[in-house]
Amino acid sequence: MTILVTGAAGFIGYHVSHALLARGARVIGVDNLNAYYNPALKQARLANLTSQKDFTFIETDIADHVGLTDRLNSMKADQIIHLAAQAGVRYSLEKPFEYVSANVAGHLSLMELARHWSVAHFVYASSSSVYGRNAKTPFAETDATNRPASLYGATKKADEVMTSAYAHLYQIPTTGLRFFTVYGPWGRPDMAYWIFTEKMLRGEPIEIFNHGEMARDFTYIADIVDGVLGALGYPPGPQSDHHQIFNLGNDHPEPLMRLVTLLEEKLDLKADKRMRGMQKGDVAQTWADIAAAKGAFGYTPKVSLDEGLEHYVTWRKGLETGF
Repeated sequence: MTILVTGAAGFIGYHVSHALLARGARVIGVDNLNAYYNPALKQARLANLTSQKDFTFIETDIADHVGLTDRLNSMKADQIIHLAAQAGVRYSLEKPFEYVSANVAGHLSLMELARHWSVAHFVYASSSSVYGRNAKTPFAETDATNRPASLYGATKKADEVMTSAYAHLYQIPTTGLRFFTVYGPWGRPDMAYWIFTEKMLRGEPIEIFNHGEMARDFTYIADIVDGVLGALGYPPGPQSDHHQIFNLGNDHPEPLMRLVTLLEEKLDLKADKRMRGMQKGDVAQTWADIAAAKGAFGYTPKVSLDEGLEHYVTWRKGLETGF
């Protein structure tokens, strides 16, 4: 089995690629290694993958469809796991065109590839951000997603709508996965747990938005990987018009201040907290209803925030310097 993984040098793509290789799959990893955050972190992840014989890396921009297809001209995958995207809610306010390029044009590029390769299953990353200003909790896949709070969320919603059309037109089995605040070792430096850790280690103050009145459905990376691979083995059929969507979260929203308290305990440091108002594009709470994924392919998150942060801090302490 050969599987194309986009965003292979990214946080989730790196861990998913590792898990696939451990299962005996051949992985073609694609990434453009952009500088949204320190490329040294992406290179370090990539080094761990390229050392394995069944991993092939292609550096290219998925939004450049001609360039992408040229680079993959002699290759073909049985399935695609499309995880590449321009991430970050707040950055989408500053660089909106980068989001449309990577998340909309790039997504279309991968769907075209899936169509021409006639893949057995096209699995792609959506986001909890599609729920936007939805006030009902927990968030279920059947809830309305037409009121995004950010451009990032809007691009992910666009991906879902485009994929539904392609699945219907070309009978491509497709699955969208709405990820909820993924964290853990080898994570993303723009995430709150990472920012707080680095600032606390340097003795700098941390900014806490909405005066701490926030909650997130923090989901440990190993649980997300289990969900991605579970979904990969559960392609939809004609009964769902070849397209399905699942939440992948922890079904347990945690107060932001509990995250801070746990980091203080594990780092043995006291955070200098600076309370701030709500940031534009943000939401106060996320909470995943995971009943659909559990019923379909047995998705059951196992790692608590306490345990997950312990793994993360242990990993971070093992680094000579941060990224």
